Amino acid sequence: MGVTTFVQEFTTTIAPARLFKALILDSNNLIPKLLPQFIKNVQVLQGDGGPGTIEQINFTDASPFKFVKHRTDEVDKENLIFMYSLIEGDPLGDKLEYISYDIKFEETSDGGCICKMTSKYHSIGNSEITEEEIKSGKESAFAIYKVVETYLLENPHSYA
Repeated sequence: MGVTTFVQEFTTTIAPARLFKALILDSNNLIPKLLPQFIKNVQVLQGDGGPGTIEQINFTDASPFKFVKHRTDEVDKENLIFMYSLIEGDPLGDKLEYISYDIKFEETSDGGCICKMTSKYHSIGNSEITEEEIKSGKESAFAIYKVVETYLLENPHSYA
């Protein structure tokens, strides 16, 4: 098994704790409301939101995927760190065993934050993953971040 790592980050004027609450702690409620055209629902299959929790995200027919399952690996509310793994679903295809994500929200000098995400693609056998193959996944993740950011900017008291 090989591991291909990609790092991406984005900045926002939203305070890190507020973005963490919306994007991480309440994502199973907020994101289906903000993106009902793509996400039917999020089902908690096991756990209480902490490590070991498994959630299934079910997509609408507008999405190229039917579902994905995520396992929470770590939630550090004090340091605004979230780690999870995509363990099952269409995006894994026949080349990936799983994808792990490490996300950290850091405050900037203007009160906003930098969101840093490291994605590790764990391939099956000798399969190789190129950046081009995962480009759409990275773009989808960034689009979700932007939708949540826009919602928080338009609703300054939400998740405050």
